[in-house]
Amino acid sequence: MNTFSRRLLFWTPRVICSAFAIFLSLFALDVFNEHLGFGRTLLALLIHLLPVYIVLLVLAIAWRREWVGAAGFAGLAMWYAKGVWHRHPDWVAVIGGPMLVIAALFLVNWLKHDELRARP
Repeated sequence: MNTFSRRLLFWTPRVICSAFAIFLSLFALDVFNEHLGFGRTLLALLIHLLPVYIVLLVLAIAWRREWVGAAGFAGLAMWYAKGVWHRHPDWVAVIGGPMLVIAALFLVNWLKHDELRARP
């Protein structure tokens, strides 16, 4: 494996996960339409950002322990799918799909750990 492919394989799940967290955070912006006042709007925003905090926490742990990313994002995808499947099955593809892709990329990272960390 050459240097470019090692770096690509290492950074891809981390960058996609960061982009996914930004994508999820966009859903929290709906609290500004509620006209709740400053304090309640801030509290609602923090609550709506909980999924983003969870994704970023798993990413922080998975940065060095890729198996945590593989298991964590697969688990989060299944948990999300179980919770919304009966009401919004299309949301499972939009939210759960990227998490499964991230989980698969972290799994490949974990399986190729020694190869990715080897010096050229």
